[in-house]
Amino acid sequence: LQNIGINNASIGFSTLTMESDRFICIREKVGETAQVVIVDMNDHNNPTRRPISADSAIMNPVSKVIALKAGKSLQIFNIELKSKIKSHAMTEEVTFWRWITVNTIALVTETAAYHWSLEGDSTPVKMFDRHASLSGCQIINYRCDNSQKWLLIIGISAQQNRVAGAMQLYSVERRVSQPIEGHAGVFMEFRVEANAQPSNLSETIFVTVPHEASGGIMGVNRKGQVLSVSMDEDNVIGYVTNNLQNPDLALKLASRNNLQGADDLFLRKFNALFQQGNYSEAAKVAASAPKGILRTPQTIQRFQQVPVQPGTTSPMLQYFTILLDQGQLNKYESLELCRPVLQQGRKQVVEKWLKEDKLECSEELGDLVKQTDPTLALSVYLRANVPHKVIQCFAETGQFQKIVLYAKKVGYSPDYIFLLRNLMRINHEQGLQFAQMLVQDDEPLADISLIVDVFMEQNLVQQCTSFLLDALKNNRPSEGHLQTRLLEMNLMSAPQVADAILGNQMFSHYDKAHPVREGGLLQRALEHYTDLYDIKRAVVHTHMLNPEWLVNYFGNLSVDDSLECLKAMLQANIRQNLQFKEVERIVRESSVYEAERVKNFLKEAKLTDQLPLIIVCDRFDFVHDLVLYLYRNSLQKYIEIYVQKVNPSRLPVVVGGLLDVDCAEDVIKQLILVVRGQFSTDELVAEVEKRNRLKLLLPWLEHRVHEGSEEPATHNALAKIYIDANNNPERFLRENRFYDSRVIGKYTEKRDPHLSCIAYERGQCDDDLIRVCNENSLFKSQARYLVKRKDEALWARVLQEDNVYRRQLIDQVVQTALSETNDPEEISVSVKSFMAADLPNELIELLEKIVLDNTVFSDHRNLQNLLILTAIKADRNRVMEYITKLENFDAPEIAQIAISNQLFEEAFAVFKKFEVNESAIKVLIEHIRNLDRAYEFAEKCNEPAVWSQLASAQLEEGFVKEAIDSFIKANDPSCYVDVVRVAGETGHWEDLVKFLLMARKKAKESFIETELVFAYAKTGRLADMEEYINSPNHAKIAEVADRCFDQEMYEAAKILYSNVSNYARLAITQVKLGEFQSAVCFSCLESQEYRLAQICGLNIIIHADELEELINFYQTRGLFNELISLFEAGLGLDRAHMGLFTELAILYSKYRPAKLKEHLELFWSRINIPKVLRAAEQAHLWSELVFLYEKYEEFDNAILTMMKHPTEAWRESFFKEMISKCANIEIYYKAIKFYLDFKPLLLNDLLQVLIPRLDHTRTVSFFSKEGKIAMVKPYLKAVQQNNNKHINEALNSLYIDEEDYQSLRASIEAFNNFDNIGLAQKCEKHELLEFRRIAAFLYKGNNRFSQSIELCKRDRLYKDAMQFAADSRDSELAAALLQWFLDEKLTECFCACLYQCYDLLKPDKVMELAWRYNLMDYTMPYMVQVMAEYQARLERLEQAEAVRAESDEKADSGSNPIVMPSNPMLMLTNTPHSMMPPGVAGMPPYQPPPPPHQGGYYPGMPQQF
Repeated sequence: LQNIGINNASIGFSTLTMESDRFICIREKVGETAQVVIVDMNDHNNPTRRPISADSAIMNPVSKVIALKAGKSLQIFNIELKSKIKSHAMTEEVTFWRWITVNTIALVTETAAYHWSLEGDSTPVKMFDRHASLSGCQIINYRCDNSQKWLLIIGISAQQNRVAGAMQLYSVERRVSQPIEGHAGVFMEFRVEANAQPSNLSETIFVTVPHEASGGIMGVNRKGQVLSVSMDEDNVIGYVTNNLQNPDLALKLASRNNLQGADDLFLRKFNALFQQGNYSEAAKVAASAPKGILRTPQTIQRFQQVPVQPGTTSPMLQYFTILLDQGQLNKYESLELCRPVLQQGRKQVVEKWLKEDKLECSEELGDLVKQTDPTLALSVYLRANVPHKVIQCFAETGQFQKIVLYAKKVGYSPDYIFLLRNLMRINHEQGLQFAQMLVQDDEPLADISLIVDVFMEQNLVQQCTSFLLDALKNNRPSEGHLQTRLLEMNLMSAPQVADAILGNQMFSHYDKAHPVREGGLLQRALEHYTDLYDIKRAVVHTHMLNPEWLVNYFGNLSVDDSLECLKAMLQANIRQNLQFKEVERIVRESSVYEAERVKNFLKEAKLTDQLPLIIVCDRFDFVHDLVLYLYRNSLQKYIEIYVQKVNPSRLPVVVGGLLDVDCAEDVIKQLILVVRGQFSTDELVAEVEKRNRLKLLLPWLEHRVHEGSEEPATHNALAKIYIDANNNPERFLRENRFYDSRVIGKYTEKRDPHLSCIAYERGQCDDDLIRVCNENSLFKSQARYLVKRKDEALWARVLQEDNVYRRQLIDQVVQTALSETNDPEEISVSVKSFMAADLPNELIELLEKIVLDNTVFSDHRNLQNLLILTAIKADRNRVMEYITKLENFDAPEIAQIAISNQLFEEAFAVFKKFEVNESAIKVLIEHIRNLDRAYEFAEKCNEPAVWSQLASAQLEEGFVKEAIDSFIKANDPSCYVDVVRVAGETGHWEDLVKFLLMARKKAKESFIETELVFAYAKTGRLADMEEYINSPNHAKIAEVADRCFDQEMYEAAKILYSNVSNYARLAITQVKLGEFQSAVCFSCLESQEYRLAQICGLNIIIHADELEELINFYQTRGLFNELISLFEAGLGLDRAHMGLFTELAILYSKYRPAKLKEHLELFWSRINIPKVLRAAEQAHLWSELVFLYEKYEEFDNAILTMMKHPTEAWRESFFKEMISKCANIEIYYKAIKFYLDFKPLLLNDLLQVLIPRLDHTRTVSFFSKEGKIAMVKPYLKAVQQNNNKHINEALNSLYIDEEDYQSLRASIEAFNNFDNIGLAQKCEKHELLEFRRIAAFLYKGNNRFSQSIELCKRDRLYKDAMQFAADSRDSELAAALLQWFLDEKLTECFCACLYQCYDLLKPDKVMELAWRYNLMDYTMPYMVQVMAEYQARLERLEQAEAVRAESDEKADSGSNPIVMPSNPMLMLTNTPHSMMPPGVAGMPPYQPPPPPHQGGYYPGMPQQF
């Protein structure tokens, strides 16, 4: 990249992007101009530079489309068309972006990832939110798979002096993310053999569990397949034994994995060891044998039979010890081991073994343990799952409540009645609880009757009642006999309990024929009587019955029975039983009377109160009859009562009835207004509309609308009235938002179809609107609606071929609807619909109207594209016309389509119009095949790429001179091989020289330079040739010299042979030329006469042009010392020149480096420093290199060299002197890093030198990332005077870490540029009090007084709390603090606060608190001061009033002006403002006296801690 002019500083991650192998994009700054350099890898020698100022630039992977980012603004440009494709403004910064496909850019912000499509007008679409694991990471890559269903963000961050990678994998289909640790990731597919489609790399089994059935594992993969893997346990041991012939391995496998198949092996080994008397090893074999094949009673018996030798451990004990070490004993082993242990009374040992799960519990073991400890036996039974023994233990230990729970848990059914009977003998209450537990489930655990028998055996009526009430709460039919039994026992022993049970109506399945009615409960007896005789006999005793209950009771009787009972009651006691007021209640609540008969009866009765009749008619829908009856009998008052109080919702029917009897309209209107909105408007409108009296409702409807009613029925009725009255209905239909469009549209179809369209349009009633428009030829309205509707499905329906109205509709769409719209979406949907309907001619007509008629969409790119493409498809003759007229279509795509359709002239016109000249001339050359027109076109546009294409075509056609001229104009050397070949064949050497000179500037190719030298020779331009070969070049000069010699161009060959020091060929050439004297010069050296050669050489080295040839001659023969001696001797010559000193320095660097430093110090001013710099660098002479950089004033390079090679080149004082002269800021930070790594103790000295030049924010950030901020504390303190936020925050953090609260307090008071709240929150949690005090001070400084005071309260900083409250100037905070002191019983602080917050407290509030808390003595000095202040203010007020009165008198005595003074002092705002207690206005401000003790401390107040 440096070879094509790219600055080395611009080659980095932040400035260089490469999205594919097609382009490299670099941002760099040339002078003061920001540029973007685009390197096309197909033509890398011709980079494109554009003056673009952007934060980032990325090239499309395949085309010349560039995306630019500046801040939050994103733009995409087509470089070939020189036009902007699209742009967007993000709401947050984009931290990383890249092209993921040809048409899609991925954008990553601090919070989310977006995809931005190049197609259409779409904006970036959010794909997913960033995972928390990527917080603080630098995003370095973004990838997606081919289907874009999997997305991956890759980031890195610095963690613990290493680079940590973090990735986020996201599934688009499932919308879930997974964080992954790593630095790189890629999606890939591979093709399995015999599979035509690519496959994923693997299907991960993401979860596994042990597979109990097989002893293997079971897992699930991503495809949802449930897989299991297991080992064949039955055959593995046999395989090892028989196939592998490895019995030892078989034993180990069987033992370790408990596998069968090695039984014989273990048995033989056990017997052999036992017979040998090796009981310990035999016990180990028995313990490790698989499947417990040797752990049998027989084995135990064999060990028991072994006699115990004195002084040795019993074999039996050894056996059990080994078994216990290896795991749990089996049933037989547990019994045999525990029996002697329990006999010895060592119960605790058995408990220990049970806890450690060393014993196999069984019923036999439990029986054995029970003899010693029943509780321990219960534990054994539970573990052994012996339910009957467990329950027996529970009962014996009195744990009856656990019996039911345990039995349910294990599914065992004991004899609960037996257990209950035993418990009842011991404790009645526990027996009741146990019985209730037996029936608490839906299915009782025991027969309830038997449980009742147990209670009644001991005459426990109260407990039995409690039990039955709980057991029978579900009121099941099957429990009727138990309900009867419950009532029987309580009627006999506790009638009041029976009455309560019946009153609560808990049961309904008991025997109602039972003599419960004879229990003296008259009301309960009536509830159970079914015989009318019994009912009449009991009901006459009304004095014993609740009247309200009696009315309800009559409501449940039949009409005939009710009449019979009423007669009986009247016969028994007419005065007591007659109740007229109950008529209203009966007709309202009873549901058994015949409504028609009762209605007629009440009409005929002509009662004074019509309310019973109203109730009957309302309940049974006789409202119309009721209205007629009341109106005709002049009972209009009851009509109002009915609709106002009884049932307002029946007002519509009432109004209909009144209209039927020709009631006055004013009465009806008044009735409607009185009832207001408690009825259905729809029903009212329907009733009135049926009678053609709708206008009657107009005032009421308008009143409803005025009140804000949004009810559709109200607005429907208004619409109908306005339509019938022609009262500006169109405006109402357009502006009203609440009427029902379908209802009003249907209403107006026959009256005014235009209004119907308005209504249907407002409600988007598509089918109705289209039908009305078609029936009434309202195609203009239909066209406008379709355009505004923007519904492609609706368009498809109306544009169907079977629509007979399609042509008329299309005419109106083209002529009217589209010309009126300015909405691009409406245009887009309309055009798409015409395309979907396959109407190309109509589409052309439509697009011409939109694009060519100078509308707002005339410049719309997609519409212009569509018009041209449609014309190509349907009407080719109009394509050229459109190309000429239109300006904003996609030229390359349109032109390519035109070429594919054989429209070459149209394609050329497109490319020419949009100045895509490369493509234009390509059409002329390849398709139209006219080089003359191509040359004329190239002359006009004069672009290198155009000339290049023309040149290639001319070269192919044999126009060599013209082709070379075109290549030179194009500045294109790419076809140099063909040009050289053709020019050589045709003899165009002069033209070839021009071409090669141009080519050499663009490409440093050896072939080009070689041919240029030969072309110089062919044209006789020897001076130019000699100058060229003496300059740096890549030409193969020896080859050219031979070619010249062969073609007898001896002068040129002489120059060339001399240049390559081919003296043999040079001598032959000189002989050919007749020059016989030049060969003498080097004869001395050839004869090894070095002294004579030096004498001759002194006369040669004074000529600078001869030095190179002389040096080459000496060096090729290895005469280095002689050469150095010659140059040293020549330093004293009068004609010694710079080249002599320079070449000697280079020779020293190569052959005598120790002498170079001395030579440079003496003669640095007389040497060519750049040339010596290169020689010193090649010789790795770093100290001398630094010396030369300093003399050449390349201070940046001097510093860099010292940092790269500190051992040889670094000197502290020189380094600090040089770095202060550096111009590159980045070197400062490299130097800081260098000192941090190699010279940490001198770091602060360096920083002191660099203070004026450093970006302190960046410096602090650097040391923070390195974790070395504490090392540069002196530097931070030195630059804190700049009040830089990052400096301040770094120092403050250091002070906190060092627990230096004094320095921290001084820092925050002197320098305020830092995150106050963040520091406060950090200090708030500090363990030291002074730091928390600083936190309170910071909160106060940021007007968070409440938070500050609360912090002071927690730390008992009462003085600070009062001071902050006073500083807040907030009366409520001061009052709250005062109250808190009282709540905490801090009386002295309360008193001190009165003086500290004196001007913020209200005296009345203070007095109230003092009185409530009995602190009047403490408050009295404060109140004395307040009263003194009030008195002084009153006196001043009186004096001011007296002065004002005197002034008024004087003013009255003079002449009074008619006009008032221009500025009378009567405004309240003119009174002085002051902080004073409420209720004393107009007083001058009072300055409270200073407190007796500084800082608001009052005598007796507790000291702060």
